Amino acid sequence: MNLDKRLLAYLLKLKRPFAGSLFFTLLTSIAVIFQAKLLSRMINHVFLDKAGLDAVMPLLLFFLAFVILRAITLWASQNSSNKIATAVKNDLRYKLLSHLFRLGPAYSRSQQTGELKNTVMSGVQALHFYFSDYLPQLLFVVFIPILILVFVFPADLLSGFIFLFTTPLIPFFMILIGDMAQKRTQKQWLVLSRLSVFFLDVLQGLTTLKILGRSKEQVEKIKSVTNEFRSTTMGVLKIAFLSALVLEMLATISTAIIAVEIGLRLMYAKMAFEQALFILIVAPEFYQPFRQLGARFHTGMEGFTAAKRIYEILETKPYQTFGTAKAPSTFTEIRFEGVSYTYAGGKKPALSHLNVTIQSGEHIALVGPSGAGKTTLTSLLLRFMDPTSGSILVDGQSLVQLDMDGWRQQIAWVPQNPFLFHKTVAKNLLLANTKASFADLQNAAERAHIDDVFVNLSNGYNTIIGERGARLSGGQAQRLAIARAFLKDVLLIILDEPTSYLDAETEALVQESISDLSNEKTQITIAHRLHTVENADKIVVLDKGRIVDIGRHGELIKRCVLYSNLLNSKEIVS
Repeated sequence: MNLDKRLLAYLLKLKRPFAGSLFFTLLTSIAVIFQAKLLSRMINHVFLDKAGLDAVMPLLLFFLAFVILRAITLWASQNSSNKIATAVKNDLRYKLLSHLFRLGPAYSRSQQTGELKNTVMSGVQALHFYFSDYLPQLLFVVFIPILILVFVFPADLLSGFIFLFTTPLIPFFMILIGDMAQKRTQKQWLVLSRLSVFFLDVLQGLTTLKILGRSKEQVEKIKSVTNEFRSTTMGVLKIAFLSALVLEMLATISTAIIAVEIGLRLMYAKMAFEQALFILIVAPEFYQPFRQLGARFHTGMEGFTAAKRIYEILETKPYQTFGTAKAPSTFTEIRFEGVSYTYAGGKKPALSHLNVTIQSGEHIALVGPSGAGKTTLTSLLLRFMDPTSGSILVDGQSLVQLDMDGWRQQIAWVPQNPFLFHKTVAKNLLLANTKASFADLQNAAERAHIDDVFVNLSNGYNTIIGERGARLSGGQAQRLAIARAFLKDVLLIILDEPTSYLDAETEALVQESISDLSNEKTQITIAHRLHTVENADKIVVLDKGRIVDIGRHGELIKRCVLYSNLLNSKEIVS
């Protein structure tokens, strides 16, 4: 029946709206029965007892009162269900986003961004309808038939048994159809996730595709994937219509059986007219909740499928330990002792038995071919994940024992492709230090040689720069990231060479900014350019997750074959 214990647990947490939903559903069920009872009595009085309007007026007023009561309780029940759905949706989306932040980049890099966005947005939204439509209908399926049976059995035993024995047929066929529907719905969700991933990838690479003249080709691929999703959705709808047809047919046949057996007994005067009319009126009401459940069955299945993926993410254990020890305000050294790390599902370790010491104030350069483990090393320092084995010690204290947020406050990270949000220049800068004044922002921008660019924008520092800094050049975006680093008073600076792919003039400005930034600070650079490497205090040469050699530029040229090969092959650009 598409029920998940983890979702149902929310009903116990939201006791007040859930109790309200139960109460109003019960009142609706009572209103349905008394409407039928009053209607059968009024018709009996008018057509058999020849009663006038005055005689049936009290009954008519009561009937109208129950009609109004039914309408109000239906609205109130739906309102309570919507409150539950909204609360669950908000709570799950908050938990999902919070947990994704806890999992960090190590997890998100292993997933498809479009699929995660689809889960956070469409998946959580599907649960809204699960709680607002599907679960309330389950309550009606429970309350209305049971209350009708309570009134029908004393009135007519035979009709009560027909109701009782035909009812199990409906859930039986729903379960049979549900197995097919679940497989199709899971396939539909998978195709939708793939479509989201593909569309997001195309959208993000639209500029490149346009430049290379490959955009029309992608349009055809989008059409192909969209048609696959359309075909899968139609398959789900076929099953939904089939389930509705089966339920309608069973309900209609069962109602017809009731009508026939009552009609025959009326012909032979074995049953009172008012009694027979009451049962005939409640018969469609008895099966109506099952019919409506069939119509909402697909909604329940979609929410159930989305919940499986949501809880799969929520139950993923973080890749890092959340320590509680206060992060140091200064340090003498950071020491890697036998550090190894293997990514989930990886066959070979990304880092293997790493031993290196970083002294305070040193400029360390990490050099090696692609896949050598440079990014993994810095990710461990940023606490995106913990070592599989070995320890990272900060003045003798294990890094995993330190408060993560406190430690990250001591680090300035300037990636090669900094992420800039669709916000103003000022708000993008303030991410580094929310308490910074406008004067602080200007000072940081000046030190990064970018203040003149911001001042000349249409609205100065209040100019929206677009998603990923669309209104800025590559060099300007990198200098903005460096300005953010200036806003933080940090112990450690990690640079994923921010001068790559820049022209000589811009590179000189960025390099000057980096030199200013790293004065008297410990700096770790993932090196791609020769001048970055040759000025380093210590160069760590990595290959296949292992340290090949450590030394200064001149020393390594003479003794390290891999280092010399990297220079000659221009993997480190001169």
